[in-house]
Amino acid sequence: MNTEGTQEAQQAQDAPRTVVVIGGGQAAGWVVKTLRKEGFDGRLVMIADESHLPYERPPLSKAVLSGDADIDTVRIVKPDEFAALNVEAWQPDCATKIDRAARVVTTCTGREVQYDRLVIATGGAARRLPASVAKTAHITYLRTLDEAVALGERLRASQRVLVVGGGWIGLEVAATARKLGVEATVVEGAPRLCARSLPPLVSGFLLDLHRANGVDVRLNAALVSLEDHPEDAGRVRATFADGSTLDADFAVAGIGLAPHTALAESAGLAVADGIVVDEFGATADPNVFACGDVANHPNAWLKRRVRLESWANAQNQAIAAAKAVLGVKVPYAEIPWFWSDQYDVNLQILGDLPADAELAVRGSLEEKRATLFFVQEDNLRGVIAINAARDLKLARKWMSQGRVVDLSTLTDTSKALA
Repeated sequence: MNTEGTQEAQQAQDAPRTVVVIGGGQAAGWVVKTLRKEGFDGRLVMIADESHLPYERPPLSKAVLSGDADIDTVRIVKPDEFAALNVEAWQPDCATKIDRAARVVTTCTGREVQYDRLVIATGGAARRLPASVAKTAHITYLRTLDEAVALGERLRASQRVLVVGGGWIGLEVAATARKLGVEATVVEGAPRLCARSLPPLVSGFLLDLHRANGVDVRLNAALVSLEDHPEDAGRVRATFADGSTLDADFAVAGIGLAPHTALAESAGLAVADGIVVDEFGATADPNVFACGDVANHPNAWLKRRVRLESWANAQNQAIAAAKAVLGVKVPYAEIPWFWSDQYDVNLQILGDLPADAELAVRGSLEEKRATLFFVQEDNLRGVIAINAARDLKLARKWMSQGRVVDLSTLTDTSKALA
C-alpha cells in the first residue's frame, strides 16, 4: 500500500479552497501575503472596515503624525503588488457574524461568504475615556491612518495639546508635538510613566527625557472631567480631583487598546484577554485561526499566555497562522520584542522583565546610552536597550541559546560584549 500517496491525497482533499481574513491591518496583510507565498491559489477574501490597503501602525504616532511619512511609506504592499495577490478586498466593510456550523461570514453590508478556513485579525480600538469624563468633542484618539493624518493637521494648527495617558502612545504623541513646536502637557493617573511595562528606573528616565524637552508631565493626576472651555468653546478645560484645572486647544487620549473580540465571542469562540489560540494561531475550532493584537497565545519564552501589541508580533504570528491554515505547522515561539522612538532616543524591550530579577546596567542613562539586563539564575530573561541596538542584538542571540551570563561582564564597558 502506498501510504505516502494516501497521505498526499488526504492533504489535497483537506486543503482549503476559500480562505477568509477578517481585518485589514498589518497582521491581515501578512496573512494574505504568506498564503500566496506558500502556494495557496484558491479564493482569498479580506474583509476590512478601512478603505486603505494593509499598513503598519508604529509610524502613525511618529513619522505620519509629524508629516514625514504618508500612506505610500507605511503600506505593507504596494497597490500593484496587492493586485497581483488576487485578493477580494471587501472594504470598507465589516464582518458582523460568523456562523461556524455553516462556515459563513456575514458583513454589515449584507454580503456573505462561505469559508474553508477563517483567520480573525481584527486588532483593536483605542480605549475611550468614559462619557462621564469626556464631555467635549475636542478630544481625539489615535489608532488608524486617517486619525493620524487628522491629528497631525490639528497639531500643526494648535499651540498647546493635552495628552491624557503616560503610556507609549501618549509619550510618542507628546514627543512629536514638541518636534512640531507645540506645547504639550501629559497627565498620568499613576505615580510613574509606563508603569505596567517598565521598571521605576526607566520610568524615571522617560520622565526626565520629556521634561528636558519641554513637556509638562503631571503624575498622580486624576482626571475628573474634560469639557469645552467656558470662555472659548473651541478649546478644552481639564479638571482634576485636587480641584486644579488645565486649558489646551484640544486633547489626545492614549489610554490603551481594547481588542476586537466581540465577533469571536458571539461565534462561541473562547476569549480571555483576546481570542484564545494555540502556538499555531488555531482556535478550538480547527477551521478558525486568529493572530495579531487580538490573539492570546501561549508564549514558549515567557512560559505563560500573553496577548502582545507589537509590530513584530503582528507580522510573525500572522506568518505562522497563515502557514497553519495550509497545514504547515510551525510554532510561533519568538521572544517578545517592542520598541519606541522618542526625540533622540530609541528604546527597545526584549523578553521579560521580572520584578525579582537581578538588574545589571551597562552604560549611562544620563548619557542616553545604556542597556539594562534582567538576569535570573544566571539566565538572561529580558533587556531594555536605550540607543544600544547592538547590545540588544547580542542579547537576543544569548537568550535564544540559553547562554549563561555573568553580571560583572555585562556591566564592564571597558570590554566589548561578544
